[in-house]
Amino acid sequence: MARTAPGLAVWGLGLLLALGLPGSIWRQAAPPGFPMAAVGPALLAVGALALLAPLLAWRGGPGLASRRSLALLEAPPDLLWAGLLLALWPAAWGPPGLWGWLLAFLAASLPGEVRWLAQAMPSEHPFPEAWGRAAVNRVRGLVLLRLWGRWTAARLPVWLTATLVLERILGVPGLGTDWMTRIAVRDRAGLSCWVLALALLWALSQRLEKEMA
Repeated sequence: MARTAPGLAVWGLGLLLALGLPGSIWRQAAPPGFPMAAVGPALLAVGALALLAPLLAWRGGPGLASRRSLALLEAPPDLLWAGLLLALWPAAWGPPGLWGWLLAFLAASLPGEVRWLAQAMPSEHPFPEAWGRAAVNRVRGLVLLRLWGRWTAARLPVWLTATLVLERILGVPGLGTDWMTRIAVRDRAGLSCWVLALALLWALSQRLEKEMA
């Protein structure tokens, strides 16, 4: 309990801020309905990121943290990736839609997440490098398995809510648009549900990390 107390305090503060959101709108608007159609694509995007990033980090090892090519891919903002997707998307295919949003999301998020994991991995010189490739791969797998719960807990709120720019440019309503709209209409109850849902996911990831340890 003492280990998770600081995190619970942060989520409690977030809940208080959501309940006490200051200000009011001039013309009262009804809170939007929850976009259930966006849940499936969001889960697909998060699942793909949660699998691809550790796989690439396992393949490249801690050396990826200092790789200049990865830094170049990490630097462009979401706006640039969305614009590049629109420029390269064949007109005969119609609007990019959810699949285009998924590609842009992975392009914008994957380099940074791979770097996050690579930086958290310990050095492999001289050991386990001296024991051979099989030992290196095994150690990488164990380290990433141990990091996975903490990484997911730290990044999941960002993955679920920081896609507003991609959604606006590509015209795909999603979870980022939902929480931003609730802030605009001062939907304190809806924002509180968001905070509670994210806190629950964080608590579950902490429990998973504890069981894996």
